[in-house]
Amino acid sequence: MKLERIRFFPTCKRANPHFSHRAVIGLGGNQGDVKKRFVKLYRIFLNDPRFYIQKSSMVFQNPPFGYLDQPDFYNAVIVLQTSLSAKALLKVLLRLEHLFGRVRLFKNGPRTLDLDIIFFDNQKIHQPNLIVPHPKWSERASVIVPLFTLKSFKG
Repeated sequence: MKLERIRFFPTCKRANPHFSHRAVIGLGGNQGDVKKRFVKLYRIFLNDPRFYIQKSSMVFQNPPFGYLDQPDFYNAVIVLQTSLSAKALLKVLLRLEHLFGRVRLFKNGPRTLDLDIIFFDNQKIHQPNLIVPHPKWSERASVIVPLFTLKSFKG
């Protein structure tokens, strides 16, 4: 397990009052050049007027869970501000996963990019395809460690 800095990770900016929601997005992947993919994803959010990136964590390399016969994962979190609803945000994230070659072969399997809504404001959402806060986020080092680096990073 290790923490590292890469371009745009970590980042910390003032909140933007023009957006009505704040979402914490979990990023993960273990196929191909994941760190390069995180940078490309950051740039996509940066250039999309529907989003404002307030913070990003350091990148955390850690072993897989569930299905263990696969490479280590890289994980990070991004704090986005948006005026999209949680459901609309989920649609954008699923499109981005597809754009970056995500294929869902089996649960906890290898992936190019995994994007999860960890928190959306202080809302609790329980719908068939969307549960917020993300289930079991508090049991996963892949979320807890990057969240901790957000709190410890001062700019």
